[in-house]
Amino acid sequence: MRKQGADASPDFRIFETDEFQKRLGQLTLIDSRFIQRKLIEHMYPQLRKAPFFGLNIKKLKGYNPETWRYRIGRFRVFYLIDQAEKIVSILSVDNRRDAYKG
Repeated sequence: MRKQGADASPDFRIFETDEFQKRLGQLTLIDSRFIQRKLIEHMYPQLRKAPFFGLNIKKLKGYNPETWRYRIGRFRVFYLIDQAEKIVSILSVDNRRDAYKG
């Protein structure tokens, strides 16, 4: 159970799913390093503070549960937000050309 009061962090926590880590591992070494650098320097700091809003953030239409995407160059990172628990679950990473195929 999370502490309430002064010790409770207003920031969201980031959780990488096994599927995300698997997909990241399937990319070329250059692409994987590029994405990991962007995750650490840009995406994760942004999602900890405001996972709903940003230049590279978009809520996807027609998804249940509500799913969001973060654009990193030609790649898309998909995630869910648990507002009550303040957790962002990183689901998958895909090349743009493959990301939205059924």
